[in-house]
Amino acid sequence: MPFIREGLGEMSRRAHIAKLWPKLNKFLRNRRGDLAIMFALLAPVMIGGIGLAAETSYWYYTDLKLQTAADAAAYAGAVEKQSGSNMTSIKAAATSAASQNGLITGGAITVNSPPASGSNRTSNAVEVILDQQIPRFFTAIFSSNPVGESARAVAKFQTASKACILALDSSTSSAIKVSGNTGVTFVGCSVMSNSVADDAIRVQGSATMSVDCAISAGGVSATSGLQETHCATPNTNAPQAPDPFANVPAPSPSGGCLTANAKSNGTATLTPGYYCNGMSLKGTVALEPGVYYVSGGAFQINANANVTGSGITIYLAAGSNVTINGNATVDLSAPTSGTYSGILFFGDRAGTGTETFNGGAGSKLTGAIYFASAAVRYLGNFSGTSGCTQVVADTIEWSGNTTINQNCSSLGMRDIPASQTVSLVE
Repeated sequence: MPFIREGLGEMSRRAHIAKLWPKLNKFLRNRRGDLAIMFALLAPVMIGGIGLAAETSYWYYTDLKLQTAADAAAYAGAVEKQSGSNMTSIKAAATSAASQNGLITGGAITVNSPPASGSNRTSNAVEVILDQQIPRFFTAIFSSNPVGESARAVAKFQTASKACILALDSSTSSAIKVSGNTGVTFVGCSVMSNSVADDAIRVQGSATMSVDCAISAGGVSATSGLQETHCATPNTNAPQAPDPFANVPAPSPSGGCLTANAKSNGTATLTPGYYCNGMSLKGTVALEPGVYYVSGGAFQINANANVTGSGITIYLAAGSNVTINGNATVDLSAPTSGTYSGILFFGDRAGTGTETFNGGAGSKLTGAIYFASAAVRYLGNFSGTSGCTQVVADTIEWSGNTTINQNCSSLGMRDIPASQTVSLVE
């Protein structure tokens, strides 16, 4: 019967499988053992491969972090060097910045100024080289040696320009203002305002100002009268410039009270010292070299006076101001050496008010006019010998026609930084 044959065939197949099962089972058990052995042998390689991938990413991250630390350290070192610090302080600043930005404990730092290599081996550049050893984790099965990493950076500080005119006020509008029919030319130098106002430097009306660069911590408001010979556009939002005379000590009054008692039609020779009732100069007056300490009244040069003097510094105590009449003839110059080298007028840092400088075409003021807390109105049509006049004041208004020159080191005058910047160069 067909169904009987089919049943017998099924039974036969089952019996056949039953006979083969012990051999098949043994084979499968042996294969599992082989796989286990293979896995045991390959597991370290697999784990190492996974670990290598993970650690490679970690090494890349730490390398980037080390470069960031080197950049920060070089920048900090350059800032420190810019301020005039010695190598000990420069290295301390660089080390602190490196530690705060990713250099691991035990990492090594090398600081060079000037840099020992590269294209910026100048005294105003600082090179930092960082080295560190990164311990292994998964990849320790391949090597027990740590992974060495190194990073290098160079930062450089530079002065964008030297300034003839610097307004120190940090917020007022028109801290430097050129107005009226003024035509002023600044040769080899810039004007700099520390004010963050949008119109910190203003050239208005028919006034013209020719200058290397107009540099402002805020903005510049100017008509076509602004002509820049070195900058394509005004340099705005610049870092504020430091007071170049901040470290110059104020003189102290000494000796008895002197009197400037020249007559309108007479002549007089005055000696340096303490003028406790101000100085009102008339006629022909010669000032001998030295420091004139003026208090209790103004330093005033009256109309038609003829006042000369070289190697002098005129200090104005708080409450005393300068007034020079436009009809006077004035030829004064600062010392070329010593504590007050290059400083012609020095205002008390606590003094406020307005200092007015006016003079005819034949007048000269050679040296710096320095009034850190007072306004200066520069109305005269004169400048110093070879154009060497500087004005550093709280605010400055320029309404005279003149030419000012920055190349004045031979006359004892110092450079005034307009805007110092620190940047990474390597």
